[in-house]
Amino acid sequence: MDDSLKQRIDGLVNSSPVFVFMKGNKLMPQCGFSNNIVQIFNSLGIPFETFDVLSDMEIRQGVKDYSEWPTIPQIYIKGEFIGGSDIIIEMYHSGELREKLEIALSC
Repeated sequence: MDDSLKQRIDGLVNSSPVFVFMKGNKLMPQCGFSNNIVQIFNSLGIPFETFDVLSDMEIRQGVKDYSEWPTIPQIYIKGEFIGGSDIIIEMYHSGELREKLEIALSC
């Protein structure tokens, strides 16, 4: 990955305490996995920002290299890669996601 792409992704990841690379956006998710993430964060009342990877193929592939994670969506909390849809759903059901978000957003 070249430095300019890494800097773009760094900037996006750090632009919001909770950031999601997804297909579509939080108002109009374009896949079921992305929709799951939007629904979870909305149900928790957590503010978050998104980037539509369908709008930029360089970012779409770049985030996979950046996180070393092969799928979209990808969720970051305070700049830390947390995982994809399955991991977030599991964390949500266990209560771990709410706890992690409360701690991250209180700082």
